[in-house]
Amino acid sequence: MNDHYLKKLDRVTAILTQLQSKSVVRAQDLAEKFDVSIRTIYRDVKTLENAGIPIVGEAGNGYSLMDGYKLPPIMFTKEEVLSFITAEKLMQKFSHQSLGNHYQTAMEKVRSVLRHSDKNLIQNIEKQIDVFNFHTQQTEDSLKNVIPIILESIAEKTQLNIEYQTVDSKISNRTIEAVGIFFEFNFWYIMAYCTLRNDFRQFRVDRILKIYKTQTPFLQEYGQINDYRKSHGNKVKAKLLVDKKIMAHLVNSKKYYGLIEEVETDQGVELTFETEWINDGFPRWVITFADYATVLEPESLRTRLKELLTNMMGRHQ
Repeated sequence: MNDHYLKKLDRVTAILTQLQSKSVVRAQDLAEKFDVSIRTIYRDVKTLENAGIPIVGEAGNGYSLMDGYKLPPIMFTKEEVLSFITAEKLMQKFSHQSLGNHYQTAMEKVRSVLRHSDKNLIQNIEKQIDVFNFHTQQTEDSLKNVIPIILESIAEKTQLNIEYQTVDSKISNRTIEAVGIFFEFNFWYIMAYCTLRNDFRQFRVDRILKIYKTQTPFLQEYGQINDYRKSHGNKVKAKLLVDKKIMAHLVNSKKYYGLIEEVETDQGVELTFETEWINDGFPRWVITFADYATVLEPESLRTRLKELLTNMMGRHQ
């Protein structure tokens, strides 16, 4: 069998996998995924139809498997099996409890269709992989399904009512339209439109005390979650001069707080930020390495740092 037919076989098998995993698959998307022409995709789909696979749809619209039709599981490669083991370990340590439990159930189903040799592979290696997490998240039983509820509201485009505890322990009731969720700095967050503030806000999932789904539809359409994380709020430019020896500890956090420029000088590293958290989040972050940093601008940031440090000293005298 020559290389052309091997590539075609791999591609046709991959198309079948796509049909099994999605409700509708567009020919244009398949052509881009496999870097071939749409006409080639048409021929591949015809090959599957000739093999007896009941595909519904027409060229130019989208393809799907006939409703109710079941295919035997496609065998996983050894590399795919190893990736499952690693992903499972990560999910056990870094996922929210509600997601981790569902993932564990899903993995049991995946294991059930593995070949005998691959099951032995898992048994031999799964105890040789571990992920060490410095922070253990605890979730109340009453909120164990909080993330699935959030994801359902996003899919159904319906509002959520939440009882939320702020960083200063105040309790507020909010009606939100969840755009998406993300995991950052060891916590899960919701990016949502808050109807109380008439603006986009981030809510830390572990601070949600109660959550309820409603039947009220979203007031507007939303794009991808990263669109709102980048554009949210009015940003202020801030500039720091940081000691070079501390820079290795700021690799990830400096980007989170809006780094736009980094220039190495004889005195240190000059970091320029655009941040929307100039009055709270940003100065509190700077305090964590303030003995290695000098605020160059704005003056309001220096003032806010002095206020926070004075309050800290007052509490610990």
